[in-house]
Amino acid sequence: MKHGKKYREALKKYDSAAVFDMQQAVETVKSLSFAKFDETIDISVKLNLKKSQTVRDTMVLPNQFRGEKRVLVFCKAEKESEAEEAGAAFIGGDDLIEKIKGGWLDFDVAVATPDMMKDVGKLGMILGRRGLMPNPKTGTVTFDIKGALSELKKGRVEFRADKTGVIHLAIGKVSMDADKIAENARTALSEIKRRKPAEAKGDFVQSVSLASTMGPGVWASVSGD
Repeated sequence: MKHGKKYREALKKYDSAAVFDMQQAVETVKSLSFAKFDETIDISVKLNLKKSQTVRDTMVLPNQFRGEKRVLVFCKAEKESEAEEAGAAFIGGDDLIEKIKGGWLDFDVAVATPDMMKDVGKLGMILGRRGLMPNPKTGTVTFDIKGALSELKKGRVEFRADKTGVIHLAIGKVSMDADKIAENARTALSEIKRRKPAEAKGDFVQSVSLASTMGPGVWASVSGD
C-alpha cells in the first residue's frame, strides 16, 4: 500500500519498532496524527487462536467519545411502552421488518425480544452483512429491553476476532485526553483477556498496536501497563 507524504513524515518521528507502555503509546499516536478531522484511535489486538476458536462479546468503555446511538427495538405490542420509556428511537414489529426489506436502515443498533427473532431472522442477509443483526451473545436479543438500552446508552460496544485472530476496536478520538484514551485501551485489553477460550494454549495476546484513522501504527505492551 502506498502512503502519502504526511504519513511518511509521521513515520520519521518515532521508532516504529519500539514497544511503548500504554500511556506512551497513546501520546505517540496523538502526536503522529495529521488529518484535518478529529481522527478515531483504534486498538488492534492479535490473539493466539486456533481456526476453531473465536472471541466475541461486548464491553462498556469508561470514557465515551461517540454520540448517542439510534436504537431500533423489534418487539410485540406489550413491550412497546418499555422500549419507549427506555429511549428507543424506533419501535415496532412487522412494520419495521417490511420497512427494512424496502431498504431503510436509518439506525445504529437493533434489539429484539426472543419472540420476534423468527421474523427478524428473515432480515439476515440485510442486517447480517452490516453487523446489525440482534444476537443473544451481544445482549441484543432479550426481554430485558430496559437493561439492554441502558447498557447501549452507556456506550456498550461489541468486539470480535476476525479470521486472522485480530480484534479491532475504536477506543477514542485524537481530541480526547491521553489519560482517558489509555484508560479505554487498558479496559479493552483487560476485557479481551478475560474472554480467553478455556482450550487456548500459550500466550493468548500476541501483540497490541494503536493507530489513528490516517496515522501509522504504534506498538503497545501486551501487559496493558
